[in-house]
Amino acid sequence: MSHGPRSGLAAVSSALLAMSRHLEVRDVLKTIVASARELLDAQYAALGVPDDHGGFAQFVVDGVSDDRWKAIGPLPRRHGILAAMLDEATPQRLADVRRDPRFEGWPSAHPDLVDFLGLPVRDGDEVIGALFLANKNCPKPEGACGFTADDEELLGILAQHAAIALTNARLYERSRELTIAEERSRLAHELHDAVSQKLFSLRLTAQAAARLVDRDPSRAKGELQQVAALAAEAADELRAAVVELRPAALDEDGLVATLRTQIQVLDRAHTARVTFTGHGVRALPAAQEEAVLRVAQEALHNALRHSGGDHVDVTLDRRGGGAVLRVSDDGGGFDPRIVRRAGRHLGLVSMRDRASGVGGRLTVESAPGKGTTIEMEVPGG
Repeated sequence: MSHGPRSGLAAVSSALLAMSRHLEVRDVLKTIVASARELLDAQYAALGVPDDHGGFAQFVVDGVSDDRWKAIGPLPRRHGILAAMLDEATPQRLADVRRDPRFEGWPSAHPDLVDFLGLPVRDGDEVIGALFLANKNCPKPEGACGFTADDEELLGILAQHAAIALTNARLYERSRELTIAEERSRLAHELHDAVSQKLFSLRLTAQAAARLVDRDPSRAKGELQQVAALAAEAADELRAAVVELRPAALDEDGLVATLRTQIQVLDRAHTARVTFTGHGVRALPAAQEEAVLRVAQEALHNALRHSGGDHVDVTLDRRGGGAVLRVSDDGGGFDPRIVRRAGRHLGLVSMRDRASGVGGRLTVESAPGKGTTIEMEVPGG
């Protein structure tokens, strides 16, 4: 093999362990290509996951700078050697990819690839990706490929484990989608119940006002003021639920910006003042960021709907390699022991589950008349 037996085994072990640590599909793809390039000492590595339209749903590279990758332009189409790996499901080991009859060129900003080793990534009979390396860092005799049969065998082992890691990551993301769908369904029911109750009360109050207009105008005026108050409450419920039902923009904006945007909307929608501050928080693993966001949303929901406070303050601070979230209100507070005994958990069980599910912890501080603080700490990556 390209490495000595001991170093080769250690390198393969490190690559497989790195792949198994990640659950997000894109993180898995990045780890696969970086591991393959390092393991086989190549200048470039890439992995493409095909779509159903002749292109690639995802295409991850290693060894190409961000500026050059942007200059290259759109993702490649399925043609030439890439199409052969996917459609014929056969390995490709070439001394010079440019001289292969299937070669169809590349954009001007594309790096020059010479010797080439590519394999399909298979899940059973299905080809779910194409993994390839180019430009092995070694002396190459004229017209010979730097990649050896041993390299091909080693990359094949890596591709098999890559298929397992990629399938697991897809299953994880699917399970997350189902969890989010269940959460949206719960919120939709909650929205329906809350707003329906408000609208029913509003209708009865309006009918009472109509009956009183002629014989008791002052009482009718009071009922109409109640109509206005109920309408405002119904609008608040609707706005708050719509905010929660929106998909989180974590991938595009990050946790801090997503929290800030949602809290600004809640501040406009509610009579209570809702504020946010964030200090020095680094990007966290995706699962942790989602858990922090969901706990923040649940804690905000509780504070705005149940606490009766005038101010809700949200902070997100860096702590070591991780972060700590605090949601505090100046409302009526409660005795956590009484709430627990009464079976009214105010979402505390789900918040604790979310925290523990990503290796974090959640604490609750509250007392009657003293407000409530929910704190969640996550360890980071």
